[in-house]
Amino acid sequence: MPIEIQTDTLPAGPLRIAALEGCKEFAAAIDRDLVEIRRKSPLAKLEQTLPIKGFIEESYLIDCHCPRYGTGEGRGIINDSVRGADLYILVDVLNSSITYSVFGEENHMSPDNHYENLKRIISAANGKAKRITVVMPFLYEGRQHRRSKRESLDCAVFLEELEAMGVSGIVTFDAHDPRVQNAIPLSGFDSFMPTYQFLKALVQTVPNLHLTKETAMVISPDEGAMERSVYFANILGLELGMFYKRRDYTKIVKGKNPIVAHEFIGAPVKGKDVLVIDDMIASGGSMLDVARQIKEMGANRVFVCTTFGIFTEGLEAFDDYYEKGYLSKVVTTNLNYRPPELLTREWYAEADMTEYLATIIDHLNHDISISGIQSPTAKINQLLQQLNNQDGEA
Repeated sequence: MPIEIQTDTLPAGPLRIAALEGCKEFAAAIDRDLVEIRRKSPLAKLEQTLPIKGFIEESYLIDCHCPRYGTGEGRGIINDSVRGADLYILVDVLNSSITYSVFGEENHMSPDNHYENLKRIISAANGKAKRITVVMPFLYEGRQHRRSKRESLDCAVFLEELEAMGVSGIVTFDAHDPRVQNAIPLSGFDSFMPTYQFLKALVQTVPNLHLTKETAMVISPDEGAMERSVYFANILGLELGMFYKRRDYTKIVKGKNPIVAHEFIGAPVKGKDVLVIDDMIASGGSMLDVARQIKEMGANRVFVCTTFGIFTEGLEAFDDYYEKGYLSKVVTTNLNYRPPELLTREWYAEADMTEYLATIIDHLNHDISISGIQSPTAKINQLLQQLNNQDGEA
């Protein structure tokens, strides 16, 4: 798909991107797309006369890092000027591969550590940058978004904290519950969905894919994923089914009531390719159980599409289910850290989000509407038309 170029509005300020440890490679890919977007813009010809300098740059990334003392304490340092800049700080709170030393012992970075580093860079930039936007693909503490008893309300607290530090907007993807933005009603909060990128990855990696009502179906693995599954089913014109989790409310295991079984509601899946849509794979136990049940009900192939592939319990169970035929493909985005061994699996496919995120940042920097890129309906229809044309030629 062609990159979208903005021509009718000047940027709000010189664009700068600060990438924290753990997402520098991802940020470099976004930066390359931004450079291409700007060079193709008609405004590039007027760059010398624009009131805002730095529209065309070799790179929009700035040099920043968070070194630590031997005690484990850290500090944020920005080595490039950000005065008057429209600054976007990119952080991947899920990257556990980054380590640091505490009294000679090696520690792996946790989401809490990444969040503290984010605040350090915000603190280093505050008072200098014209505007600060945090790009946090996986929303920190997004699953702790509501209070049902005497417990912390972590997601709302962190959003309020960033607002108090001067952050003007949050950009995230597939927020577990977007209503958490009500904690900061006067600040920007945008949650994007990788719907088009999921379908594009499936079309590119799955042979003989036919997305028709007679051959395919969309299934939500639980109640929480229904909204995104309904959108998929509607735009593709497919039947919709749902699993709900039957829990044992007499026990608490790891802070939750354990799942006794997944019960299915919906039309028959026999002989159909099934798309299972969710926001994340954590340990993967629930998703694997759903995939097994779908296959045992007679489904042809099972494709799992999730925004974040975390795989906290490793990949062996997915290897086993792939060998047994319960799974045909697992699609996740590259918005969070993925272990190198995942990228080599036959059952894995990547939904590349770099160009999409570069377009989002470019739109925000120009202070123009993002409604057109939030709704990918037109692109999905074009992709489906291409798929149908291929079927007709075959």
